[in-house]
Amino acid sequence: MFKPLQQTLKCVLLASLSGIIYITPIAAQQAPSQQEDPSLKIYRATSTKVHDLVHTKLDVRFDYAKRYLIGKAWLTLKPHFYKTDSLTLDAKAMDIKQVAIVKGGKNVPLKYKYDSLQLHIDLDKDYQRTESFTVYIDYVARPDDVKSEGSAAITDAKGLYFINPDSSVKNKPVQIWTQGETESASAWFPTIDRTAQKSTEEISITVDKKYVTLSNGKLVSQKNNADGTRTDYWKMDLPHSPYLFMMAVGDFAIIKDQWKGKEVNYYVEKAYAPYAKAIFGNTPEMMTFYSNILGYEYPWVKYSQVVVRDYVSGAMENTTATIHGDFLQKTDRELLDNNNYNEAVIAHELFHHWFGDLVTAESWSNLTLNESFADYSEYLWMAYKYGKDAADDHSYKAAQSYEKFAQYSGDKDLVRFHYHDKEDMFDAISYQKGGRILNMLRNVVGDSAFFKSLNLYLKTNAFKAAEAHQLRLAFEEVSGQDLNWFFNQWYFGQGYPVLDINYGYNEGSKTVTVTVQQQQPGNKVFQLPVAIDVYAGGKKVRHQVTVTDKVSTFTFPSEIKPDLVNFDGDKVLLATKTENKDINAYIFQYAHAPEYLDRREAIEACLKEQSSNPAALKVVASALKDKFYGLRALAINGLKLTDPAVKAATFTTLQELAKKDENATVRAAALAQLGTLKDVKLTSIFEAAAKDRSYAAAGAALESLSALDLEKSYTLAKQMEKDSKGALSNAIAGVYAQKGNEADLGFFAKTFNEASGQDKLDAAIQYLSILSLVDNTDEVLKGVEDIKQMALLFNNKMVNNYLVSLLQPIARNKEEKAAVASPDKKMALLKQSDFMKKVASELKN
Repeated sequence: MFKPLQQTLKCVLLASLSGIIYITPIAAQQAPSQQEDPSLKIYRATSTKVHDLVHTKLDVRFDYAKRYLIGKAWLTLKPHFYKTDSLTLDAKAMDIKQVAIVKGGKNVPLKYKYDSLQLHIDLDKDYQRTESFTVYIDYVARPDDVKSEGSAAITDAKGLYFINPDSSVKNKPVQIWTQGETESASAWFPTIDRTAQKSTEEISITVDKKYVTLSNGKLVSQKNNADGTRTDYWKMDLPHSPYLFMMAVGDFAIIKDQWKGKEVNYYVEKAYAPYAKAIFGNTPEMMTFYSNILGYEYPWVKYSQVVVRDYVSGAMENTTATIHGDFLQKTDRELLDNNNYNEAVIAHELFHHWFGDLVTAESWSNLTLNESFADYSEYLWMAYKYGKDAADDHSYKAAQSYEKFAQYSGDKDLVRFHYHDKEDMFDAISYQKGGRILNMLRNVVGDSAFFKSLNLYLKTNAFKAAEAHQLRLAFEEVSGQDLNWFFNQWYFGQGYPVLDINYGYNEGSKTVTVTVQQQQPGNKVFQLPVAIDVYAGGKKVRHQVTVTDKVSTFTFPSEIKPDLVNFDGDKVLLATKTENKDINAYIFQYAHAPEYLDRREAIEACLKEQSSNPAALKVVASALKDKFYGLRALAINGLKLTDPAVKAATFTTLQELAKKDENATVRAAALAQLGTLKDVKLTSIFEAAAKDRSYAAAGAALESLSALDLEKSYTLAKQMEKDSKGALSNAIAGVYAQKGNEADLGFFAKTFNEASGQDKLDAAIQYLSILSLVDNTDEVLKGVEDIKQMALLFNNKMVNNYLVSLLQPIARNKEEKAAVASPDKKMALLKQSDFMKKVASELKN
């Protein structure tokens, strides 16, 4: 499962008109302390296996009006070890019509009890572990009656979702899709809903002929029925866990691809069919890349990906049939600003087909075996396809996300057997921290041993469930090392090192001294294998050391005083560092140390001194042309153009970057910086750039132009609004908001209605900005009501609170205007104010 940082998952970033607001993780706000919460004292053991789920056969159809699934299930099981005369299945909010044992082709009724969550069945006899049996269940699933709640990562737990089933929402497709993780598969079919179970599967799905279906495995047959429906029969011959079972039904376009003779298909809304290959087209290359580095070929019969509406998470790795939220659907113009974010999502879900689907975490406590690997796969793909700088940038941002999470909500073990709820495992520790830990493990054992260990782990545990110790044992067998220290420190312990690093040089003894002090809270001392590079006399000498104490000192020979001593030369440590070195060392570091983080650290240090140190300014100017776009953008965004020397050193380059840089993010950053100058001589650059194919660049240009000539920017906005999204849409909204013209309300409403995910939040904020200025009561009430419905769909307390913080001052402003308005206008304004207060109250509660 992918947790986009800019979706409503563990954190939500709201890009408002006044800047970026970090919405605190919900779990962090709501989870009580261990002393207050008895559930945190419960040891979350792996579920005992009483039965083994062997095969699942389903036959389903749908009642759209009631939002029901009408199903029949045949479950083949056998006792795991001990003989049994009863069976317990998970089955949430179902009407159970019949339970029977299949004997000689006939259904023999069985006695059962049902409590709306579990189905307790009395079998017809004692069964030994050598005997299998098949239970038949006739049932109706009622997903809207499921009482389970979701989490910040997976916002709902109904298992089965009907999207716009009555076609009441114009221009919104009718769809059905499922979401099994964590334990919601049992909301649409009876099963043993545990990760450690593995079952083969077959499913017959009956739908209206106009719809296509997708499920696990191969589409074996399709049969047209006399009533205008069609039954699609899907078959999955390899075993996988119930939470990975899936269905999707809708009017999708299917764009076909292939990999080594296997089907690779992309299911998208028809409007996005022309862009499907641009979005997903690197999937076959990913399959080859991952198969090669793991030494284990993609094991499944096909690979399909489908994009659905109103998805409750980022994406989900259902075996052979990944579901993506509709944020992944982008036009070719939008993809110019994407910086391979889509591909990170696609890579993440594909890699799960080894780590999560082939070998599955045996319990949610061991979720790292699924999610940390999928997180790290993003790094692997980025490095292979787009270079190490792109991968390191991605990794740096992931580490920052984890550190912010840990600082606010406290750290936890990567493998944790105590948690408030299984949903809490889907956090920045299981994902971003775990991915960085794998990168450190790779550095400890070396590339060859790392990938050979992964191969052994996969081969040993294929089509089984595993725990973290089995990963450790694989690494120990391959490397010959005892790695308990690493796993105890990083997998079964919490925290990260906070390091204060000092450097010294002794002219008399010709030695370099590096002192590392661990300053993290508590008594934990980390063992940190690390490279220290000494740059002197035009050469780099590497020293491999291990930090083992609260204060560790290392001494190395050097005939001359080094230009730079570079701690963590590979830049792999997950740590917060304070390095006490002067600006000259950073200036040298930018030009000579090779890694992305080396250059980033140097740029950040030099940006602080750009106005006072000519040498530092020279580095900043050089960084505007750095080989990696992310560092070019970093340097641009940090410029202080109000300083004449800075402007003189960078102005010409900024103009070149605004016009010609190959990366849209850099062009946009340059245009935005130039806009801060409010220089009418730049008008032609902004006008030309407003026609950029990139929405980000065009938006930055329009925004900069509006500060110089609002009327001209308004005219341009009118010309561009029909094909506008993302940053360009934001900029147009900003221009219209300055004009406060009621005639422009349609743009805000259309943008809001067509957006989804993070874009919908952005559009809601823009919509409120114009609704605060206009007096058309019908339009104001409609807009606020639509925003309320969006908030209810997002179901995120912090989003609600933020919207409340916007609505309340607008309501007060309407009241103030009413106080000096004519009687008829006063009544209208008060009606608007009262409605906003009512909505704010509903969202708050």
